[in-house]
Formats: sequence, C-alpha cells, structure tokens
Amino acid sequence: MKRSSMREQVFKILFRLEFNSVDELPQQEDLFFSSGDFTATDKDRAYITDKVNRIVAKLPDIDRELSEKMKGWTLERVGRVELAILRLGVYEIRYDDDIPEGVAISEAVELAKKFGSDNSGAFVNGVLAKFTAGKAQPDAGQ
Repeated sequence: MKRSSMREQVFKILFRLEFNSVDELPQQEDLFFSSGDFTATDKDRAYITDKVNRIVAKLPDIDRELSEKMKGWTLERVGRVELAILRLGVYEIRYDDDIPEGVAISEAVELAKKFGSDNSGAFVNGVLAKFTAGKAQPDAGQ
C-alpha cells in the first residue's frame, strides 16, 4: 500500500477518536480493519496501528501546540475532520523524521480537500505552515 493511502487510513482511525475515547482505540482499530472497506497486509496494518498509537501518545503535546498556533481558534471550534488532519500533520512535522515537512503539509491539505469542507484545504495549510515558519512552503494550490 502506498504511503499516502496508509496516511489516509491513519486519518480515518484518528477521526474515530472524535467520537470514542482513547481507551476504546484498540477496539476501534479492530473494527476499522475488519470493516472490509480496504485490504491491508499485516505489514500495512502494523504500520498504520503503530503510527496511530504514536500520534495518540503525543496528543496532549500536539493539541497544546495547535492551541498556541491557532490564534482566535480553539480546538473545540475546529471541525472534527480538520482536527484529525491537523493532529496527523503536526505529528508528521514535529515527530516523524522520515517525512519531509513539505510532504506532511501537502498530504494533509489533500486529505482536507478530500474529506473536509470547501475551505478545509486552505485552513489546514495555513495552520500547518505556522509549524514551519521561516522555511519554504510547498505550493498547496491555494
């Protein structure tokens, strides 16, 4: 499975956290993988599950950083789709050395365009760009 497709699956599981507690994550992951919506190899499933768990472990730090960067916004005000995407994007920018910042932002914007509202891509791009201030940003088509 391509990395962008795996990232989308990570997002979908993170989105479930908006409706379920972190304690229910193992059951939600099992439900997700048994849904039959897509086919994942054992290796892909391990990658996706591991990444979700690493993101969840960093959620307090990620949410704190998001709150600091989003002037005039609270996490409660951000749409659930956008919040899950932002959490994934911040994790990849801050904690995943295997993913270049520009790729993390571009992929997050694409997820926002696919799953969010009309302005989600621009919103996600604007917020994540604050995490790489002073560095060149990819052209996200905005």
